[in-house]
Amino acid sequence: MRLEKRHRASPLALGIASVAAIGFTLLVGTLLVRWAGAPVGRTYALLLQGGFGSVFAWSETLTRAVPLILTGLAAAVAFRARLFNIGAEGQLYAGALAAVAVGGLHGGTGLEWPAWLLLPTMLAAAALAGALLLLGPALLKRHLGVDEVVTTLLLNFVALLAVSALLDGPMKDPTALGWPQSVALQEQVELSKLVPQNRVHTGLLIACGLAVALWLLLQRSVAGFGIRALGANPRAAGFAGVPVTRTVVLVAMLSGALAGLAGAVEVAGRTGYVTLDMSPGYGYTGIVIAMLAALHPLGVVAAAVFVAGVQVGADSMSRAVGVPTYIADVIVSASLLSVLVASLGAQYRVRWR
Repeated sequence: MRLEKRHRASPLALGIASVAAIGFTLLVGTLLVRWAGAPVGRTYALLLQGGFGSVFAWSETLTRAVPLILTGLAAAVAFRARLFNIGAEGQLYAGALAAVAVGGLHGGTGLEWPAWLLLPTMLAAAALAGALLLLGPALLKRHLGVDEVVTTLLLNFVALLAVSALLDGPMKDPTALGWPQSVALQEQVELSKLVPQNRVHTGLLIACGLAVALWLLLQRSVAGFGIRALGANPRAAGFAGVPVTRTVVLVAMLSGALAGLAGAVEVAGRTGYVTLDMSPGYGYTGIVIAMLAALHPLGVVAAAVFVAGVQVGADSMSRAVGVPTYIADVIVSASLLSVLVASLGAQYRVRWR
């Protein structure tokens, strides 16, 4: 038995693969719900209702989707160029710290910046912090062949330890009664709400705008062609005249900047300050979202909303029927595995000897 790549996957094969992936995900979820002793139909209904069944549910889902979109875009653009960035979690925290350093700590210097200048400066500082955290591993891979999976993963722990030290040191809020959190952002740099009395904020527009901009960059620009060529075959891209080192630096700066912006937008739109538990794994979940979207920037938005809805719905579902919230992680993981296997089945055919 061997796998033979199809010249072109037929629409029928892609449709069957998608239906099979959905069916497998539902089957896995059903087995777990039955194992927990809960009614399957009511559990799924509560899951959908908690994530998408009301204005409040949609606002919570979209609020959680904002950092997931940005970390998903960070993973998608890096993976497109075969730069496997596993460090979006650390880059997110680096961006959050930079945002507080500009939008919170500078207030003690006696300088009062206008909001139209302070907010872009804060976002730019966050993007730069995330980009610089990824630039080192990218250059190590390019010039010394160091595995970027290892270096970016280990930098996550370095970043979290640095956050812990800063929150107990120079960035600690003196009014937090000993709780390890940073000083708060100034009100003028907080992102405004899109819907009154709800938490969804203008960071959603920033994230969606960046998804469109990244799609245009990849599909309609010379730099985007270089990124796609580098991901297809690095050696062939070099022979074709693509500046490999420059493209690797560009991809690292883009990916790290998007992850850093996720931290800044989360602080400015939701929390208002940095804590060690600010991110429940947004950087790692962004990798899953990028794979679910097949590394397509616009697909990242839909995948992030889906994952956020499942996570938000699982909270209310768990309280109602007593099913653990971890079932949301299982559903997302099963959907990723089923999509990958279904995509493989659509692109390859089995040949028997």
